[in-house]
Amino acid sequence: MDEAPLSEAARAGPFFALRTGTGEPREEGYARIGEAYRLTSAGAAGPVLSARVEAVAASLRTDEPRVAASLVFQGLAARVWSLALGPAALSGRVPHLRPDRLWWNPGRVAPDDLWWPGVPPIMGEPGGLAGQVGTAAFVHLMPLHHAVRRGYRVSGRLLWGNAASALTGSLWVLHDWCRERGLAEVADRAVELTRAQLVHPPLRDAGALTTEPLGYRRRTCCLYYRVPGGGLCGDCVLRDAPGRGGA
Repeated sequence: MDEAPLSEAARAGPFFALRTGTGEPREEGYARIGEAYRLTSAGAAGPVLSARVEAVAASLRTDEPRVAASLVFQGLAARVWSLALGPAALSGRVPHLRPDRLWWNPGRVAPDDLWWPGVPPIMGEPGGLAGQVGTAAFVHLMPLHHAVRRGYRVSGRLLWGNAASALTGSLWVLHDWCRERGLAEVADRAVELTRAQLVHPPLRDAGALTTEPLGYRRRTCCLYYRVPGGGLCGDCVLRDAPGRGGA
């Protein structure tokens, strides 16, 4: 894969961008992202994931690790969806970012949090473009879902709601960016690629997508309301934030 599809998508925002080029990732504090998906022999989150969850918990001033873990999951989900959806909609090509080759620095923010040394390959033809987008994302989301669910006792259904919310959030950013530049066909393609992910398990029951106007309403809550000073997200199932004693 040449870097043109990634470079073009990166113009839509930092979540659609990926650091490339040669170097020594581990010397700069990166770990292979697949390491974040591993549990210890005792079933706890491994050091890569737990370091990120602890950092997010400290930043948000929450004493509930599962809340921080939920938000870490949603943030990473938004990154992998964006890196698949953006190039797919703009160029018809999807980078194949395997977990054993993609590097993650939990202490950095997009676009410098993810690094592929060199130029990533593209997905193959089987499954069509929508299938490639799903494959590129779920190769990360499935093991990350398992790690967060088991390591932090977060509801699996809630996490799939986070994944769907992250996808539609990426869609909104890309859709608006395309519309502002007169790229109506690309914007429509992004909607259809997103819809194709939402009609199949495990995202099928996570919420409802509307297109006129573009919107999404999920059926679970990411728990952000439990953060001090937090509130409800725009797509939240809740209408009013319950007290901290709630779910």
